[in-house]
Amino acid sequence: MAKIIFITGGSRSGKSAYGQRVGESISGARTYIATCPVIDKEMEDRIRKHKDARESASWQTLEELTDLAGALRRSRGSQVTLVDCLTLWVNNLMYEAEQEERHIDEEAIGARCEDVVGVCSDLPGTVIFVTNEVGMGIVPENPTSRLFRDLAGRCNQIMADHADVFIFMISGIPVYIKGEKIL
Repeated sequence: MAKIIFITGGSRSGKSAYGQRVGESISGARTYIATCPVIDKEMEDRIRKHKDARESASWQTLEELTDLAGALRRSRGSQVTLVDCLTLWVNNLMYEAEQEERHIDEEAIGARCEDVVGVCSDLPGTVIFVTNEVGMGIVPENPTSRLFRDLAGRCNQIMADHADVFIFMISGIPVYIKGEKIL
């Protein structure tokens, strides 16, 4: 069973960089599962910077927008897998549901998260999940934004519950909520 490390925090809090440092502190093959779609030039530049930052540490990158469980299965040969990020994954699942004209709810997100955790139980090594903390702000003013907040919050609760280590990032500083300190 893979060790699960869950890293959350606000935007630009240092989550991704810390997750990468944790991953690089573990020897062996490394897989980075990227969930971010390329939606414009600025995002394309951000993605390229992230890829460049991983290049020297020999990360294999898998880009997967929605089938996170499948991507984790494909990373089976890695000692460490970093998923960045669950928040974008939830966003992508919402978008997919909208395009298919079907509703997605907390129960569906919960089932998808449990599938992901189930795959982790069959993997060796360590899986690191990065996500955004979305529940510390104001209540969003429209139904779609509130649904996103609710779905991301449900996902985060499930993943944090299953995590061996839970880290909350604040301004680049890791605060350990659950489990032993890694770095």
